[in-house]
Amino acid sequence: MVRKPAKMYRNLAKKAYTRREYMGGVPGSKIVQFDMGNLREDFPVEISILVDEACQIRHTALEAARVNVNRKLVKDIGRMNFHFKLRVFPHHVLRENKQATGAGADRVSEGMRLAFGKAVGTAARVQARQKIFTVYTSEANAEKAKNILKHAGYKLPSPTSVVVEKARRLS
Repeated sequence: MVRKPAKMYRNLAKKAYTRREYMGGVPGSKIVQFDMGNLREDFPVEISILVDEACQIRHTALEAARVNVNRKLVKDIGRMNFHFKLRVFPHHVLRENKQATGAGADRVSEGMRLAFGKAVGTAARVQARQKIFTVYTSEANAEKAKNILKHAGYKLPSPTSVVVEKARRLS
């Protein structure tokens, strides 16, 4: 079967479907880590990437952006000079009613309309102005981190913006 383009899953069209115990064979999330870099130190600057519109972000897009940001941060800033956090989790299960393709497929795949479909992946449902990624770093590295996050926004299916603010202490 052909992989469908990501724009098919971007819009919040149907109700969220997260009950994995009722369906078998949900593909696992490709996201490997949610916290990277120096997790022990408190950094003074918080730089976040926000989505401007409500949408669904597939787990593959989140992982691609995460790998890109983490690699550039380690290369440009150094592993001990930042704390990088992925702030969303792909709970929503994407379903697809698979259709046959090729010659004569129009006769073969005249199946049910609005069929339930099989699980093909997962996505994170995000609201407008919600933070997706956050980098905590020093003021000296803030401009580099901001530029890196701006480039990561191109891998996400919604227009994005980067916000720089003072980090709030958790303790």
